[in-house]
Amino acid sequence: MNSKQWIEKADKYIIKTYGRYPLVPVKGEGCYLWDADGKRYLDFLAGVAVNNLGHCHPRVVAALQKQAGELIHCSNFYHIPQQIELAELLCTHSFADRAFFCNSGAEANEAAIKLARKYSREKFGPERFEIITAISSFHGRTMATVSATGQEKVQRFFDPLLHGFKHVPFNDADALRSAVSPLTCAVMLEPIQGEGGVVIPSAEYFREVRRICDENNLILIFDEVQTGIGRTGKLFAYEHFDVTPDIMTLAKALAGGAPIGTMLAREELAESFGPGTHGSTFGGNPLVTAAALAAVQTILDEGILAHTVKMGDYLTGQLKILQEKFAFITEVRGIGLIIGAELSIPGSEIVKKALGKGLLINVAQDRVLRFVPPLIVQEQEIDEMIRILETILSEVQPA
Repeated sequence: MNSKQWIEKADKYIIKTYGRYPLVPVKGEGCYLWDADGKRYLDFLAGVAVNNLGHCHPRVVAALQKQAGELIHCSNFYHIPQQIELAELLCTHSFADRAFFCNSGAEANEAAIKLARKYSREKFGPERFEIITAISSFHGRTMATVSATGQEKVQRFFDPLLHGFKHVPFNDADALRSAVSPLTCAVMLEPIQGEGGVVIPSAEYFREVRRICDENNLILIFDEVQTGIGRTGKLFAYEHFDVTPDIMTLAKALAGGAPIGTMLAREELAESFGPGTHGSTFGGNPLVTAAALAAVQTILDEGILAHTVKMGDYLTGQLKILQEKFAFITEVRGIGLIIGAELSIPGSEIVKKALGKGLLINVAQDRVLRFVPPLIVQEQEIDEMIRILETILSEVQPA
């Protein structure tokens, strides 16, 4: 079928929870996608920061193929070798002592919320349950993570939300300190707000957040669903800020495109999750953990982190050259290959025009063009993207 036929069938059978663009991808390789009509697209969205190794990376594909021929799924009633190896790999390369596996970022954040509350109840009593999060944060689409998210547009229509969440301005330590009460058990933050518009706080902010948590015996949770697994040029974004969390959540890029989520925690906290307290039928099954092992090991083995820093600097520099040409680009900011270009005009029309010219990007918070290409991107692909984008910006430039 061609793209038009696929879209007509989707309109008939798929629940319309997404405002989908008229694109039907059927093949991917590296930084490119091809649609059902054979048109090629340069992908600077990477599945929303999922395809960190590009589309169909050979090591991930080989791991999936091999594992699919041996064992796809078994119950977590049993020990899964690939899951054990992945837990060891993640823990030995982070602050954490233990891992819990699930299927998505939202589920990883659910696990973090539950663990923080259970640990606090056991250590301090049932009156401590409140979790402070940030305005403009995004933590998922389940009821708990919608309640944790600091965006009204995400929460709209789902009242009553779960009680026990408080939202304060991001990058404002004084506001956070003022929000702490006898009910507070944890602080949950993204090191960089991706959906919030690529908002990067100061290192001093996170150092102060850590001090506030330590002074008040609060758990510090970092939601690294979007920033983890090399996106910022380090394996985990918290490494940029010289601050260590107590719990961290991962998903998106962890398995090279296969669905997985993970919560990592220090030993003292992890002990609160005993048999029967939490679980996930598909979490950490042999297939996805084999893919994740291949994806993480590739990033560690092949110099991907250093390459991400180099390409991030190059892309940022090229976008700043565009900023000099187009006054409606008010700021370019980012770390590694999570980069935002803030505009004084809405960005949705730019995204639509880019699609028509074979470029995939997106817009966050209405006015921030977000660039999260595969970490394997090369200078020539960045140059190609900049040429397309410059043409579009010339077309939409206010008179």
